[in-house]
Amino acid sequence: MKLSGGVEWALHCCVVLTAAAEPVPAARLARLHDVSPSYLAKQMQALSRAGLVGSVQGKTGGYVLTRGGAEITVLDVVQAVDGASPAFTCTEIRQRGPFGTPPERCAEPCPIARVMSAADAAWRASLQQVSIADLAATVARTSGPDALPDIGAWLNSASG
Repeated sequence: MKLSGGVEWALHCCVVLTAAAEPVPAARLARLHDVSPSYLAKQMQALSRAGLVGSVQGKTGGYVLTRGGAEITVLDVVQAVDGASPAFTCTEIRQRGPFGTPPERCAEPCPIARVMSAADAAWRASLQQVSIADLAATVARTSGPDALPDIGAWLNSASG
């Protein structure tokens, strides 16, 4: 399973938005993460289309989470950025070639498709169990209790 780099950036943005008291411009998020503003804006637009963040217009505009971090899962972010399609698509290889199985004998998914589908379901279930709030709590434990509050203050400051 390979996810796009946009998933990582989007998750980081969602985590730090939990600490922001005001809307945060995409350019400010890009500066915080040292990433191209246009690249980050693309990820924020994907989150916005999925309804995970809202865009506030105006001089003090920017992005805010549309609901609490406990209500947004890692899976929500992954699907917003990379889509909800399964990681594996069976192309019925077993029906091809000189020893291909006739279609009428392929009423059940092949063993490979079943294994891959089960793995995809387990992966999605695992990501569904972790919220943005859970990630933010881990940041507080691993980077110190002031890490996110300090980032939140920086995001909402006029300079920095």
